[in-house]
Amino acid sequence: MRDTTLDIVNAVANLKKNIIMKKTDFSDLKVIYINCTLKKSPQESHTKTLMDVSKAIMIKEKVEIDEIRLIDHQIASGVYPDMTEYGWDIDEWPKLSKRVLDADILIVGTPIWLGEKSSEAQKLIERLYALSGLINDKGQYIFYGKVGGCIVTGNEDGIKHCAMGILYSLQHVGYSVPPQADCGWIGKVGPGPSYGDKELKGEKLDNPVGFDSEFTNRNTTFMTYNLLHLSLMLKNNNGYPNYGNSRKEWDNGERWGFENPEYR
Repeated sequence: MRDTTLDIVNAVANLKKNIIMKKTDFSDLKVIYINCTLKKSPQESHTKTLMDVSKAIMIKEKVEIDEIRLIDHQIASGVYPDMTEYGWDIDEWPKLSKRVLDADILIVGTPIWLGEKSSEAQKLIERLYALSGLINDKGQYIFYGKVGGCIVTGNEDGIKHCAMGILYSLQHVGYSVPPQADCGWIGKVGPGPSYGDKELKGEKLDNPVGFDSEFTNRNTTFMTYNLLHLSLMLKNNNGYPNYGNSRKEWDNGERWGFENPEYR
């Protein structure tokens, strides 16, 4: 009798485990990685090396992947969708922004310089802001229903500081940010090797730097799946309901439950 009871308990536990761990199909999603390194291709980018860890998970999950190295393109500075209308001779952002808008997930990668995200990352945020006034087919701001995260690399402190600014900016323009939407690698405090370096001070290393970091590997994995889960939930529900957040309806006079205190 005890054995039978134990077998039933184990069977139920295994059933619950299988339900909880049920494989999710993410193949309908599309992610775009934007690397904001200051190094033009084909120079090695430590940020790309860590982004590739996340990308490998996306490949296994059959997610469609797009990649942009921002510095390889002539992108004007400014906060309008097309800066050629404001004095610039060339601006590739209008073409690139179509790829950004086509993706369900945006992952921003940046190195740390002087404790801050790169100048390319700041330029990206400003150009995303340039699109934030556009409206989707539900009358909401254009990035509603899309998900954002970030990957940060360096060899001194600054991951959380950089992530704080990037993730705030993404949610401000309309992206949704899931739990633990950032990851990074900085190694030991103080100047030293960067993520993926294969030699230090002229001597070859047995393993690339950071590849065996349990902290970085765990956070990169969690970040990637949190982005996937939230994106899939939003996509399966056609994004957010537009009750109470439609710019189009607000402009048409709808106020839902809001009452101007001036007229109370």
